[in-house]
Amino acid sequence: MTGASSAPIVIVGSGMAGGNAAKALRADGHAGRIVLIGDEPGVPFGRPPLSKTYLRGEESLAGWLVEPAEWYESNEVELVRDRARALDTRSRTVELATGRSIGYGKLLIATGGRNRAVAIPGHELRGVHQLRTVADCDAIRADALGATSAVVVGMGFIGCEVAASLRQMGLRVTAVFPGDVPLRSVLGAEIGELIAGIHREEGVNLIAHDEVVRFEGNGKLERAVTKGGREIECQLAIVAVGIEPSVELLEDTGIAVDNGVLVDARCRTNVPDVFAAGDVANHEHPLFGRIRVEHYNNAEKHGAAAGRAMAGSPDAYDYLHTFWSDQYAHKLEYVGHVRQWDQFVIRGSVESRQVIGFYLVGGEIRAAVGLDRGGDPELDADGEMAKAGRLIVRGARPEARLLADEGADLADL
Repeated sequence: MTGASSAPIVIVGSGMAGGNAAKALRADGHAGRIVLIGDEPGVPFGRPPLSKTYLRGEESLAGWLVEPAEWYESNEVELVRDRARALDTRSRTVELATGRSIGYGKLLIATGGRNRAVAIPGHELRGVHQLRTVADCDAIRADALGATSAVVVGMGFIGCEVAASLRQMGLRVTAVFPGDVPLRSVLGAEIGELIAGIHREEGVNLIAHDEVVRFEGNGKLERAVTKGGREIECQLAIVAVGIEPSVELLEDTGIAVDNGVLVDARCRTNVPDVFAAGDVANHEHPLFGRIRVEHYNNAEKHGAAAGRAMAGSPDAYDYLHTFWSDQYAHKLEYVGHVRQWDQFVIRGSVESRQVIGFYLVGGEIRAAVGLDRGGDPELDADGEMAKAGRLIVRGARPEARLLADEGADLADL
């Protein structure tokens, strides 16, 4: 075991990254004091069910806990239910909203992200929500049970998943978004059109190239008004316009911030003994360069990597990023990372919406997406998505015609 020091390891943020960091520290034999600070009730858990099964009342969060509550007590991880409001890297202290100060020997910033501020007039009306916390989800579900019509603002992953869940709960759903298809900026026009087709078939009214400019109602939401002049009657609205990294704690600390906290491949910031992981961290990746990733899998694995790094591990964080999305009975899997590409190659049947798509940059595969085929790239080693992942790791440049050819085994490319 690593010897205990007088100053604890302090983790600011009790989400997936923070919880997995604490877990990894103990697994690596760190015997010193660990303090985990967060202002959400309960213990660290994964958020994916909040837009899906938990929202629909089909699943509790018990299976999504990093560890049950008793683990933190038995492993002497101190849970502090408070908000960190100031950080002094010179005195190595974290000041809490209640006035308490906690000194640290090493510090992990795992503050995650916060919903982008809503500037739409009328957003304070009852029935208008954003989704991030369990409390947010509980409020949405309660309002959904008394509503017949809902508006979803934005069709990124949260918007798409919430729209699907509300339809499955029996509400009429209208989705308003500025692009031409859902998820275009992440997945491209071809996959976005397939996702749009799924939502249309399920009864979602998609309003593209428009935006909600006003919510109206007498104390309670009654309608949403769009820039294009549409008036949409509704009793529930979910504004899903993305998150931004929670970095306000780091002002005047000297910690470098640029689209998140800048860290190297070992989760280290530019300030000694200060680390960052998860949604808030803009990390250096050996394959993809500097990236910030907002998905569950990264929060889980980056948090664990930070815990190991604080325990003394020299290993770089080289996780080949993956994520998934469930919408209705459809499952989307993704492996790799890319934001701009110059070629997109599809394998499979567009008509049946069972495809794998490959994102190429200069002929090199940088990412792949599977819709209702390909398997989980982490669980199915022989699946097409896992094979695509191995091509990405190797920097493979196979011919586009072979990528598109169902008869060509990806393992042979």
